[in-house]
This record gives sequence, structure tokens and C-alpha cells, in this order.
Amino acid sequence: MNDKAFQDYYPDDFNHCYGCGGLNENGHQLKSHWEGEKAVAKFTPKPYHTSLPGYVYGGLIASLIDCHSTGTASAALYRDQNRPLGSEPPIRCVTASLNVSYLRPAPLDGEIILHATVGNIEGNRVTIRTDLFAGNELCAKGEVVAVAVGEKWLARWMK
Repeated sequence: MNDKAFQDYYPDDFNHCYGCGGLNENGHQLKSHWEGEKAVAKFTPKPYHTSLPGYVYGGLIASLIDCHSTGTASAALYRDQNRPLGSEPPIRCVTASLNVSYLRPAPLDGEIILHATVGNIEGNRVTIRTDLFAGNELCAKGEVVAVAVGEKWLARWMK
């Protein structure tokens, strides 16, 4: 496994996301890596990520699925174009749609593991399916349609 996460390749101008931005010191700092054909990320919730005592807040679950999926979508587009991660021009995806199904409560005391698989790639749109596990239990499933932002949009933000 490459030690460098997908998010580590984001240009500084696009590295401020609360969920996965490495430059957002108050955010989740989520890091995603390829493990074969799946993308995997791990996250340890803090006590303040609670909903009911002992369980993770559902908004955190949605946020983790969202950010892991958009990072995976960017990496999948690089792969699809036979380009190394981080090569120019940058590929950065945003969420077009997010659908989360909560299957069971996720305990607060332990690591959360996310497994993402790439579905359809159609131009700049990528469908990602992500399973969220706490312990060995599948707690939530998500489907994200991510869209790579165009060069005009990127140019607005790049310095």
C-alpha cells in the first residue's frame, strides 16, 4: 500500500475540506488508500461525535462516507485516465448526490473502517458505493455520485 493517501495529493487550494482536508486542522483528516480494487479509510471517533450515549452521530457517518467517496472518485478518475495521482491538471471531485442507509448504530468506542468500490465512470461523473463498518459490523451503506470540477471552476480557486 502506498503510504500517501489520495487526499495528500490535493493541491493546497483544495485541501481545506472539513472531512478530508489536510490543511483543516479542526476537520476529520480522513485518509483514503487503494487496497486492491477497494479504497479503504479508517477513522476513530472522538467522544464529542456522539448522538445517543455510546453511539456515533449520523451526520458524522454521512460526512465520512461523503469524503471517502469523493476522494475515491478523484483517484478512480486518475486511474481511468492512466495518470499518476497528483499529476496536472488536478482532478478534484465534489458531491452531486449522497444517499446513506443506516443499518445499525455505530459504537463510539472503536475504529470506523470505510470500504469504497467504484461503480460507473461516465465522463466526469463517478458512482461510488461505500460500506461503513464499526468493529466487524456493517453499520451504514452509502452511494455517492461525484463530479470532477472543470478547469474553469478550478481556475477560480487556484492561486
